[in-house]
Amino acid sequence: MQATRIQSIDALRGIAILGMVLSGSIAFGDCLPAFMYHAQVPPPLHQFNPNLPGITWVDLVFPFFIFAMGAAIPLALQKITSKPKPLQAVLVIAIKRFIMLAFFALFLNHLKAWVINDNPTAVHHLLSLLAFGLLCIIFSPARNKQHKEAKYFGRANAFTSKLIKIVALAVALGLLYYLPFWSGKGFNFYKSDIIIVVLANMALFGTVIYYLTRNHVGLLIGVLPILMAVFLSAKQPSPSWVKTVYEWDSIFGLKIDWLYQFYFLKYLFILLPATVVGDWLVGVSSSKVDTFITSTQKKIIVAAATGILIVTVCGLYQRMVLATAIYVVLTCIVLYITVRHLPTTNLYRRLAQLATYLLLLGLCIEPYEGGIKKDSSTYSYYFITSGLAVCALIICTLLASNKYARRPLHYLQQIGTNPMVAYVAGSLVLLPLLSLTGLKNYWDSMHQNWVMGLLKGVTFTAAVALITLLFVRFKWYWKT
Repeated sequence: MQATRIQSIDALRGIAILGMVLSGSIAFGDCLPAFMYHAQVPPPLHQFNPNLPGITWVDLVFPFFIFAMGAAIPLALQKITSKPKPLQAVLVIAIKRFIMLAFFALFLNHLKAWVINDNPTAVHHLLSLLAFGLLCIIFSPARNKQHKEAKYFGRANAFTSKLIKIVALAVALGLLYYLPFWSGKGFNFYKSDIIIVVLANMALFGTVIYYLTRNHVGLLIGVLPILMAVFLSAKQPSPSWVKTVYEWDSIFGLKIDWLYQFYFLKYLFILLPATVVGDWLVGVSSSKVDTFITSTQKKIIVAAATGILIVTVCGLYQRMVLATAIYVVLTCIVLYITVRHLPTTNLYRRLAQLATYLLLLGLCIEPYEGGIKKDSSTYSYYFITSGLAVCALIICTLLASNKYARRPLHYLQQIGTNPMVAYVAGSLVLLPLLSLTGLKNYWDSMHQNWVMGLLKGVTFTAAVALITLLFVRFKWYWKT
């Protein structure tokens, strides 16, 4: 089930990236219900209120993406670990990815037309389109045996391909140096895309930690209590060496807190358990997964996982925590009864057990820190969203073998293979095109009622999906 296994991870990533686009493109104000936005940023003013507990579907998309990222790490390192100097190779890849994502976070956030100028003109929108073209070149994989089928730059020889990339990078850096940005204040390291910066830290620290502990699951999971201890100790008012480590933010007097903060590592609570799932997925075949399990049992597992997803989010949002906990416990018992006859190494059994543990752990700690919240994120948020991500992965894995669900899941998987394109297509392609064609005023006016407000986001998200699928069709993948 190599293809199916990859499809389930990529489909989860595709769901997450489209969820990000949809949540950022629906109409804001009071035309849509509060559960269509982050729980701590409710309508109509969308002002951040850290005292509001609960989560909505919007609060799942980022942890789902991180979970998919973590599950993919063991798959990505399979070939590297067989090299003569695997640690060196892993470090090179992790550091390179960290730097490339940091550049991506800075360039993306600066080259939006409304950032270049407060009142963007056609020239500024064309600069955004140019920025998208530069990213296409910079993040397209260089020609090698792996990408010999890639079109465009994959057809050029190695020297020409690298030269084109260097020129594109030079132009990109030139734009960052010369353009005014931020009302004439110019380039600013602290004005980056925070989501991408966090992902850069996850790529670096998550990859290294996984590699060093990959053969010892207990040691891998043992990193998490140490992280928790640092976070808890750093909150204490008295000075300590732990607080010094937590607050470290400079190298030789040069501030790096725009790029790294220990606080970013909190999302390792989601990523590291996901690497365990990735290890389970390595080498799994469809015959082994489907052995000893009937179609009826598959339906029960899908229904249970789907019910847990919906009820947990709705129940915690409505603050029906006890009822939610009871439902989750009972449904997990049903899951256990359904998979208990399967071998202990069976993927579904392992995923069901992990989901149960993470959900129960998160629900037990939910009252701590005033209830589950995305911002500032609570421990219950990490564990519950990780458990829900496992449920989503179970659903994707099972639906991949269903003839009716295979086609739509295939499209989600394709989008998940090219998430960087999907992430920037809206701000660097669609919005500039809407402005240049004069259609943006009509798009901005779609907030009269909930139908129009939702249609605004769905239409925008569909357009992003089509652009991403077009890139996949031409095998134009962005890689770090």
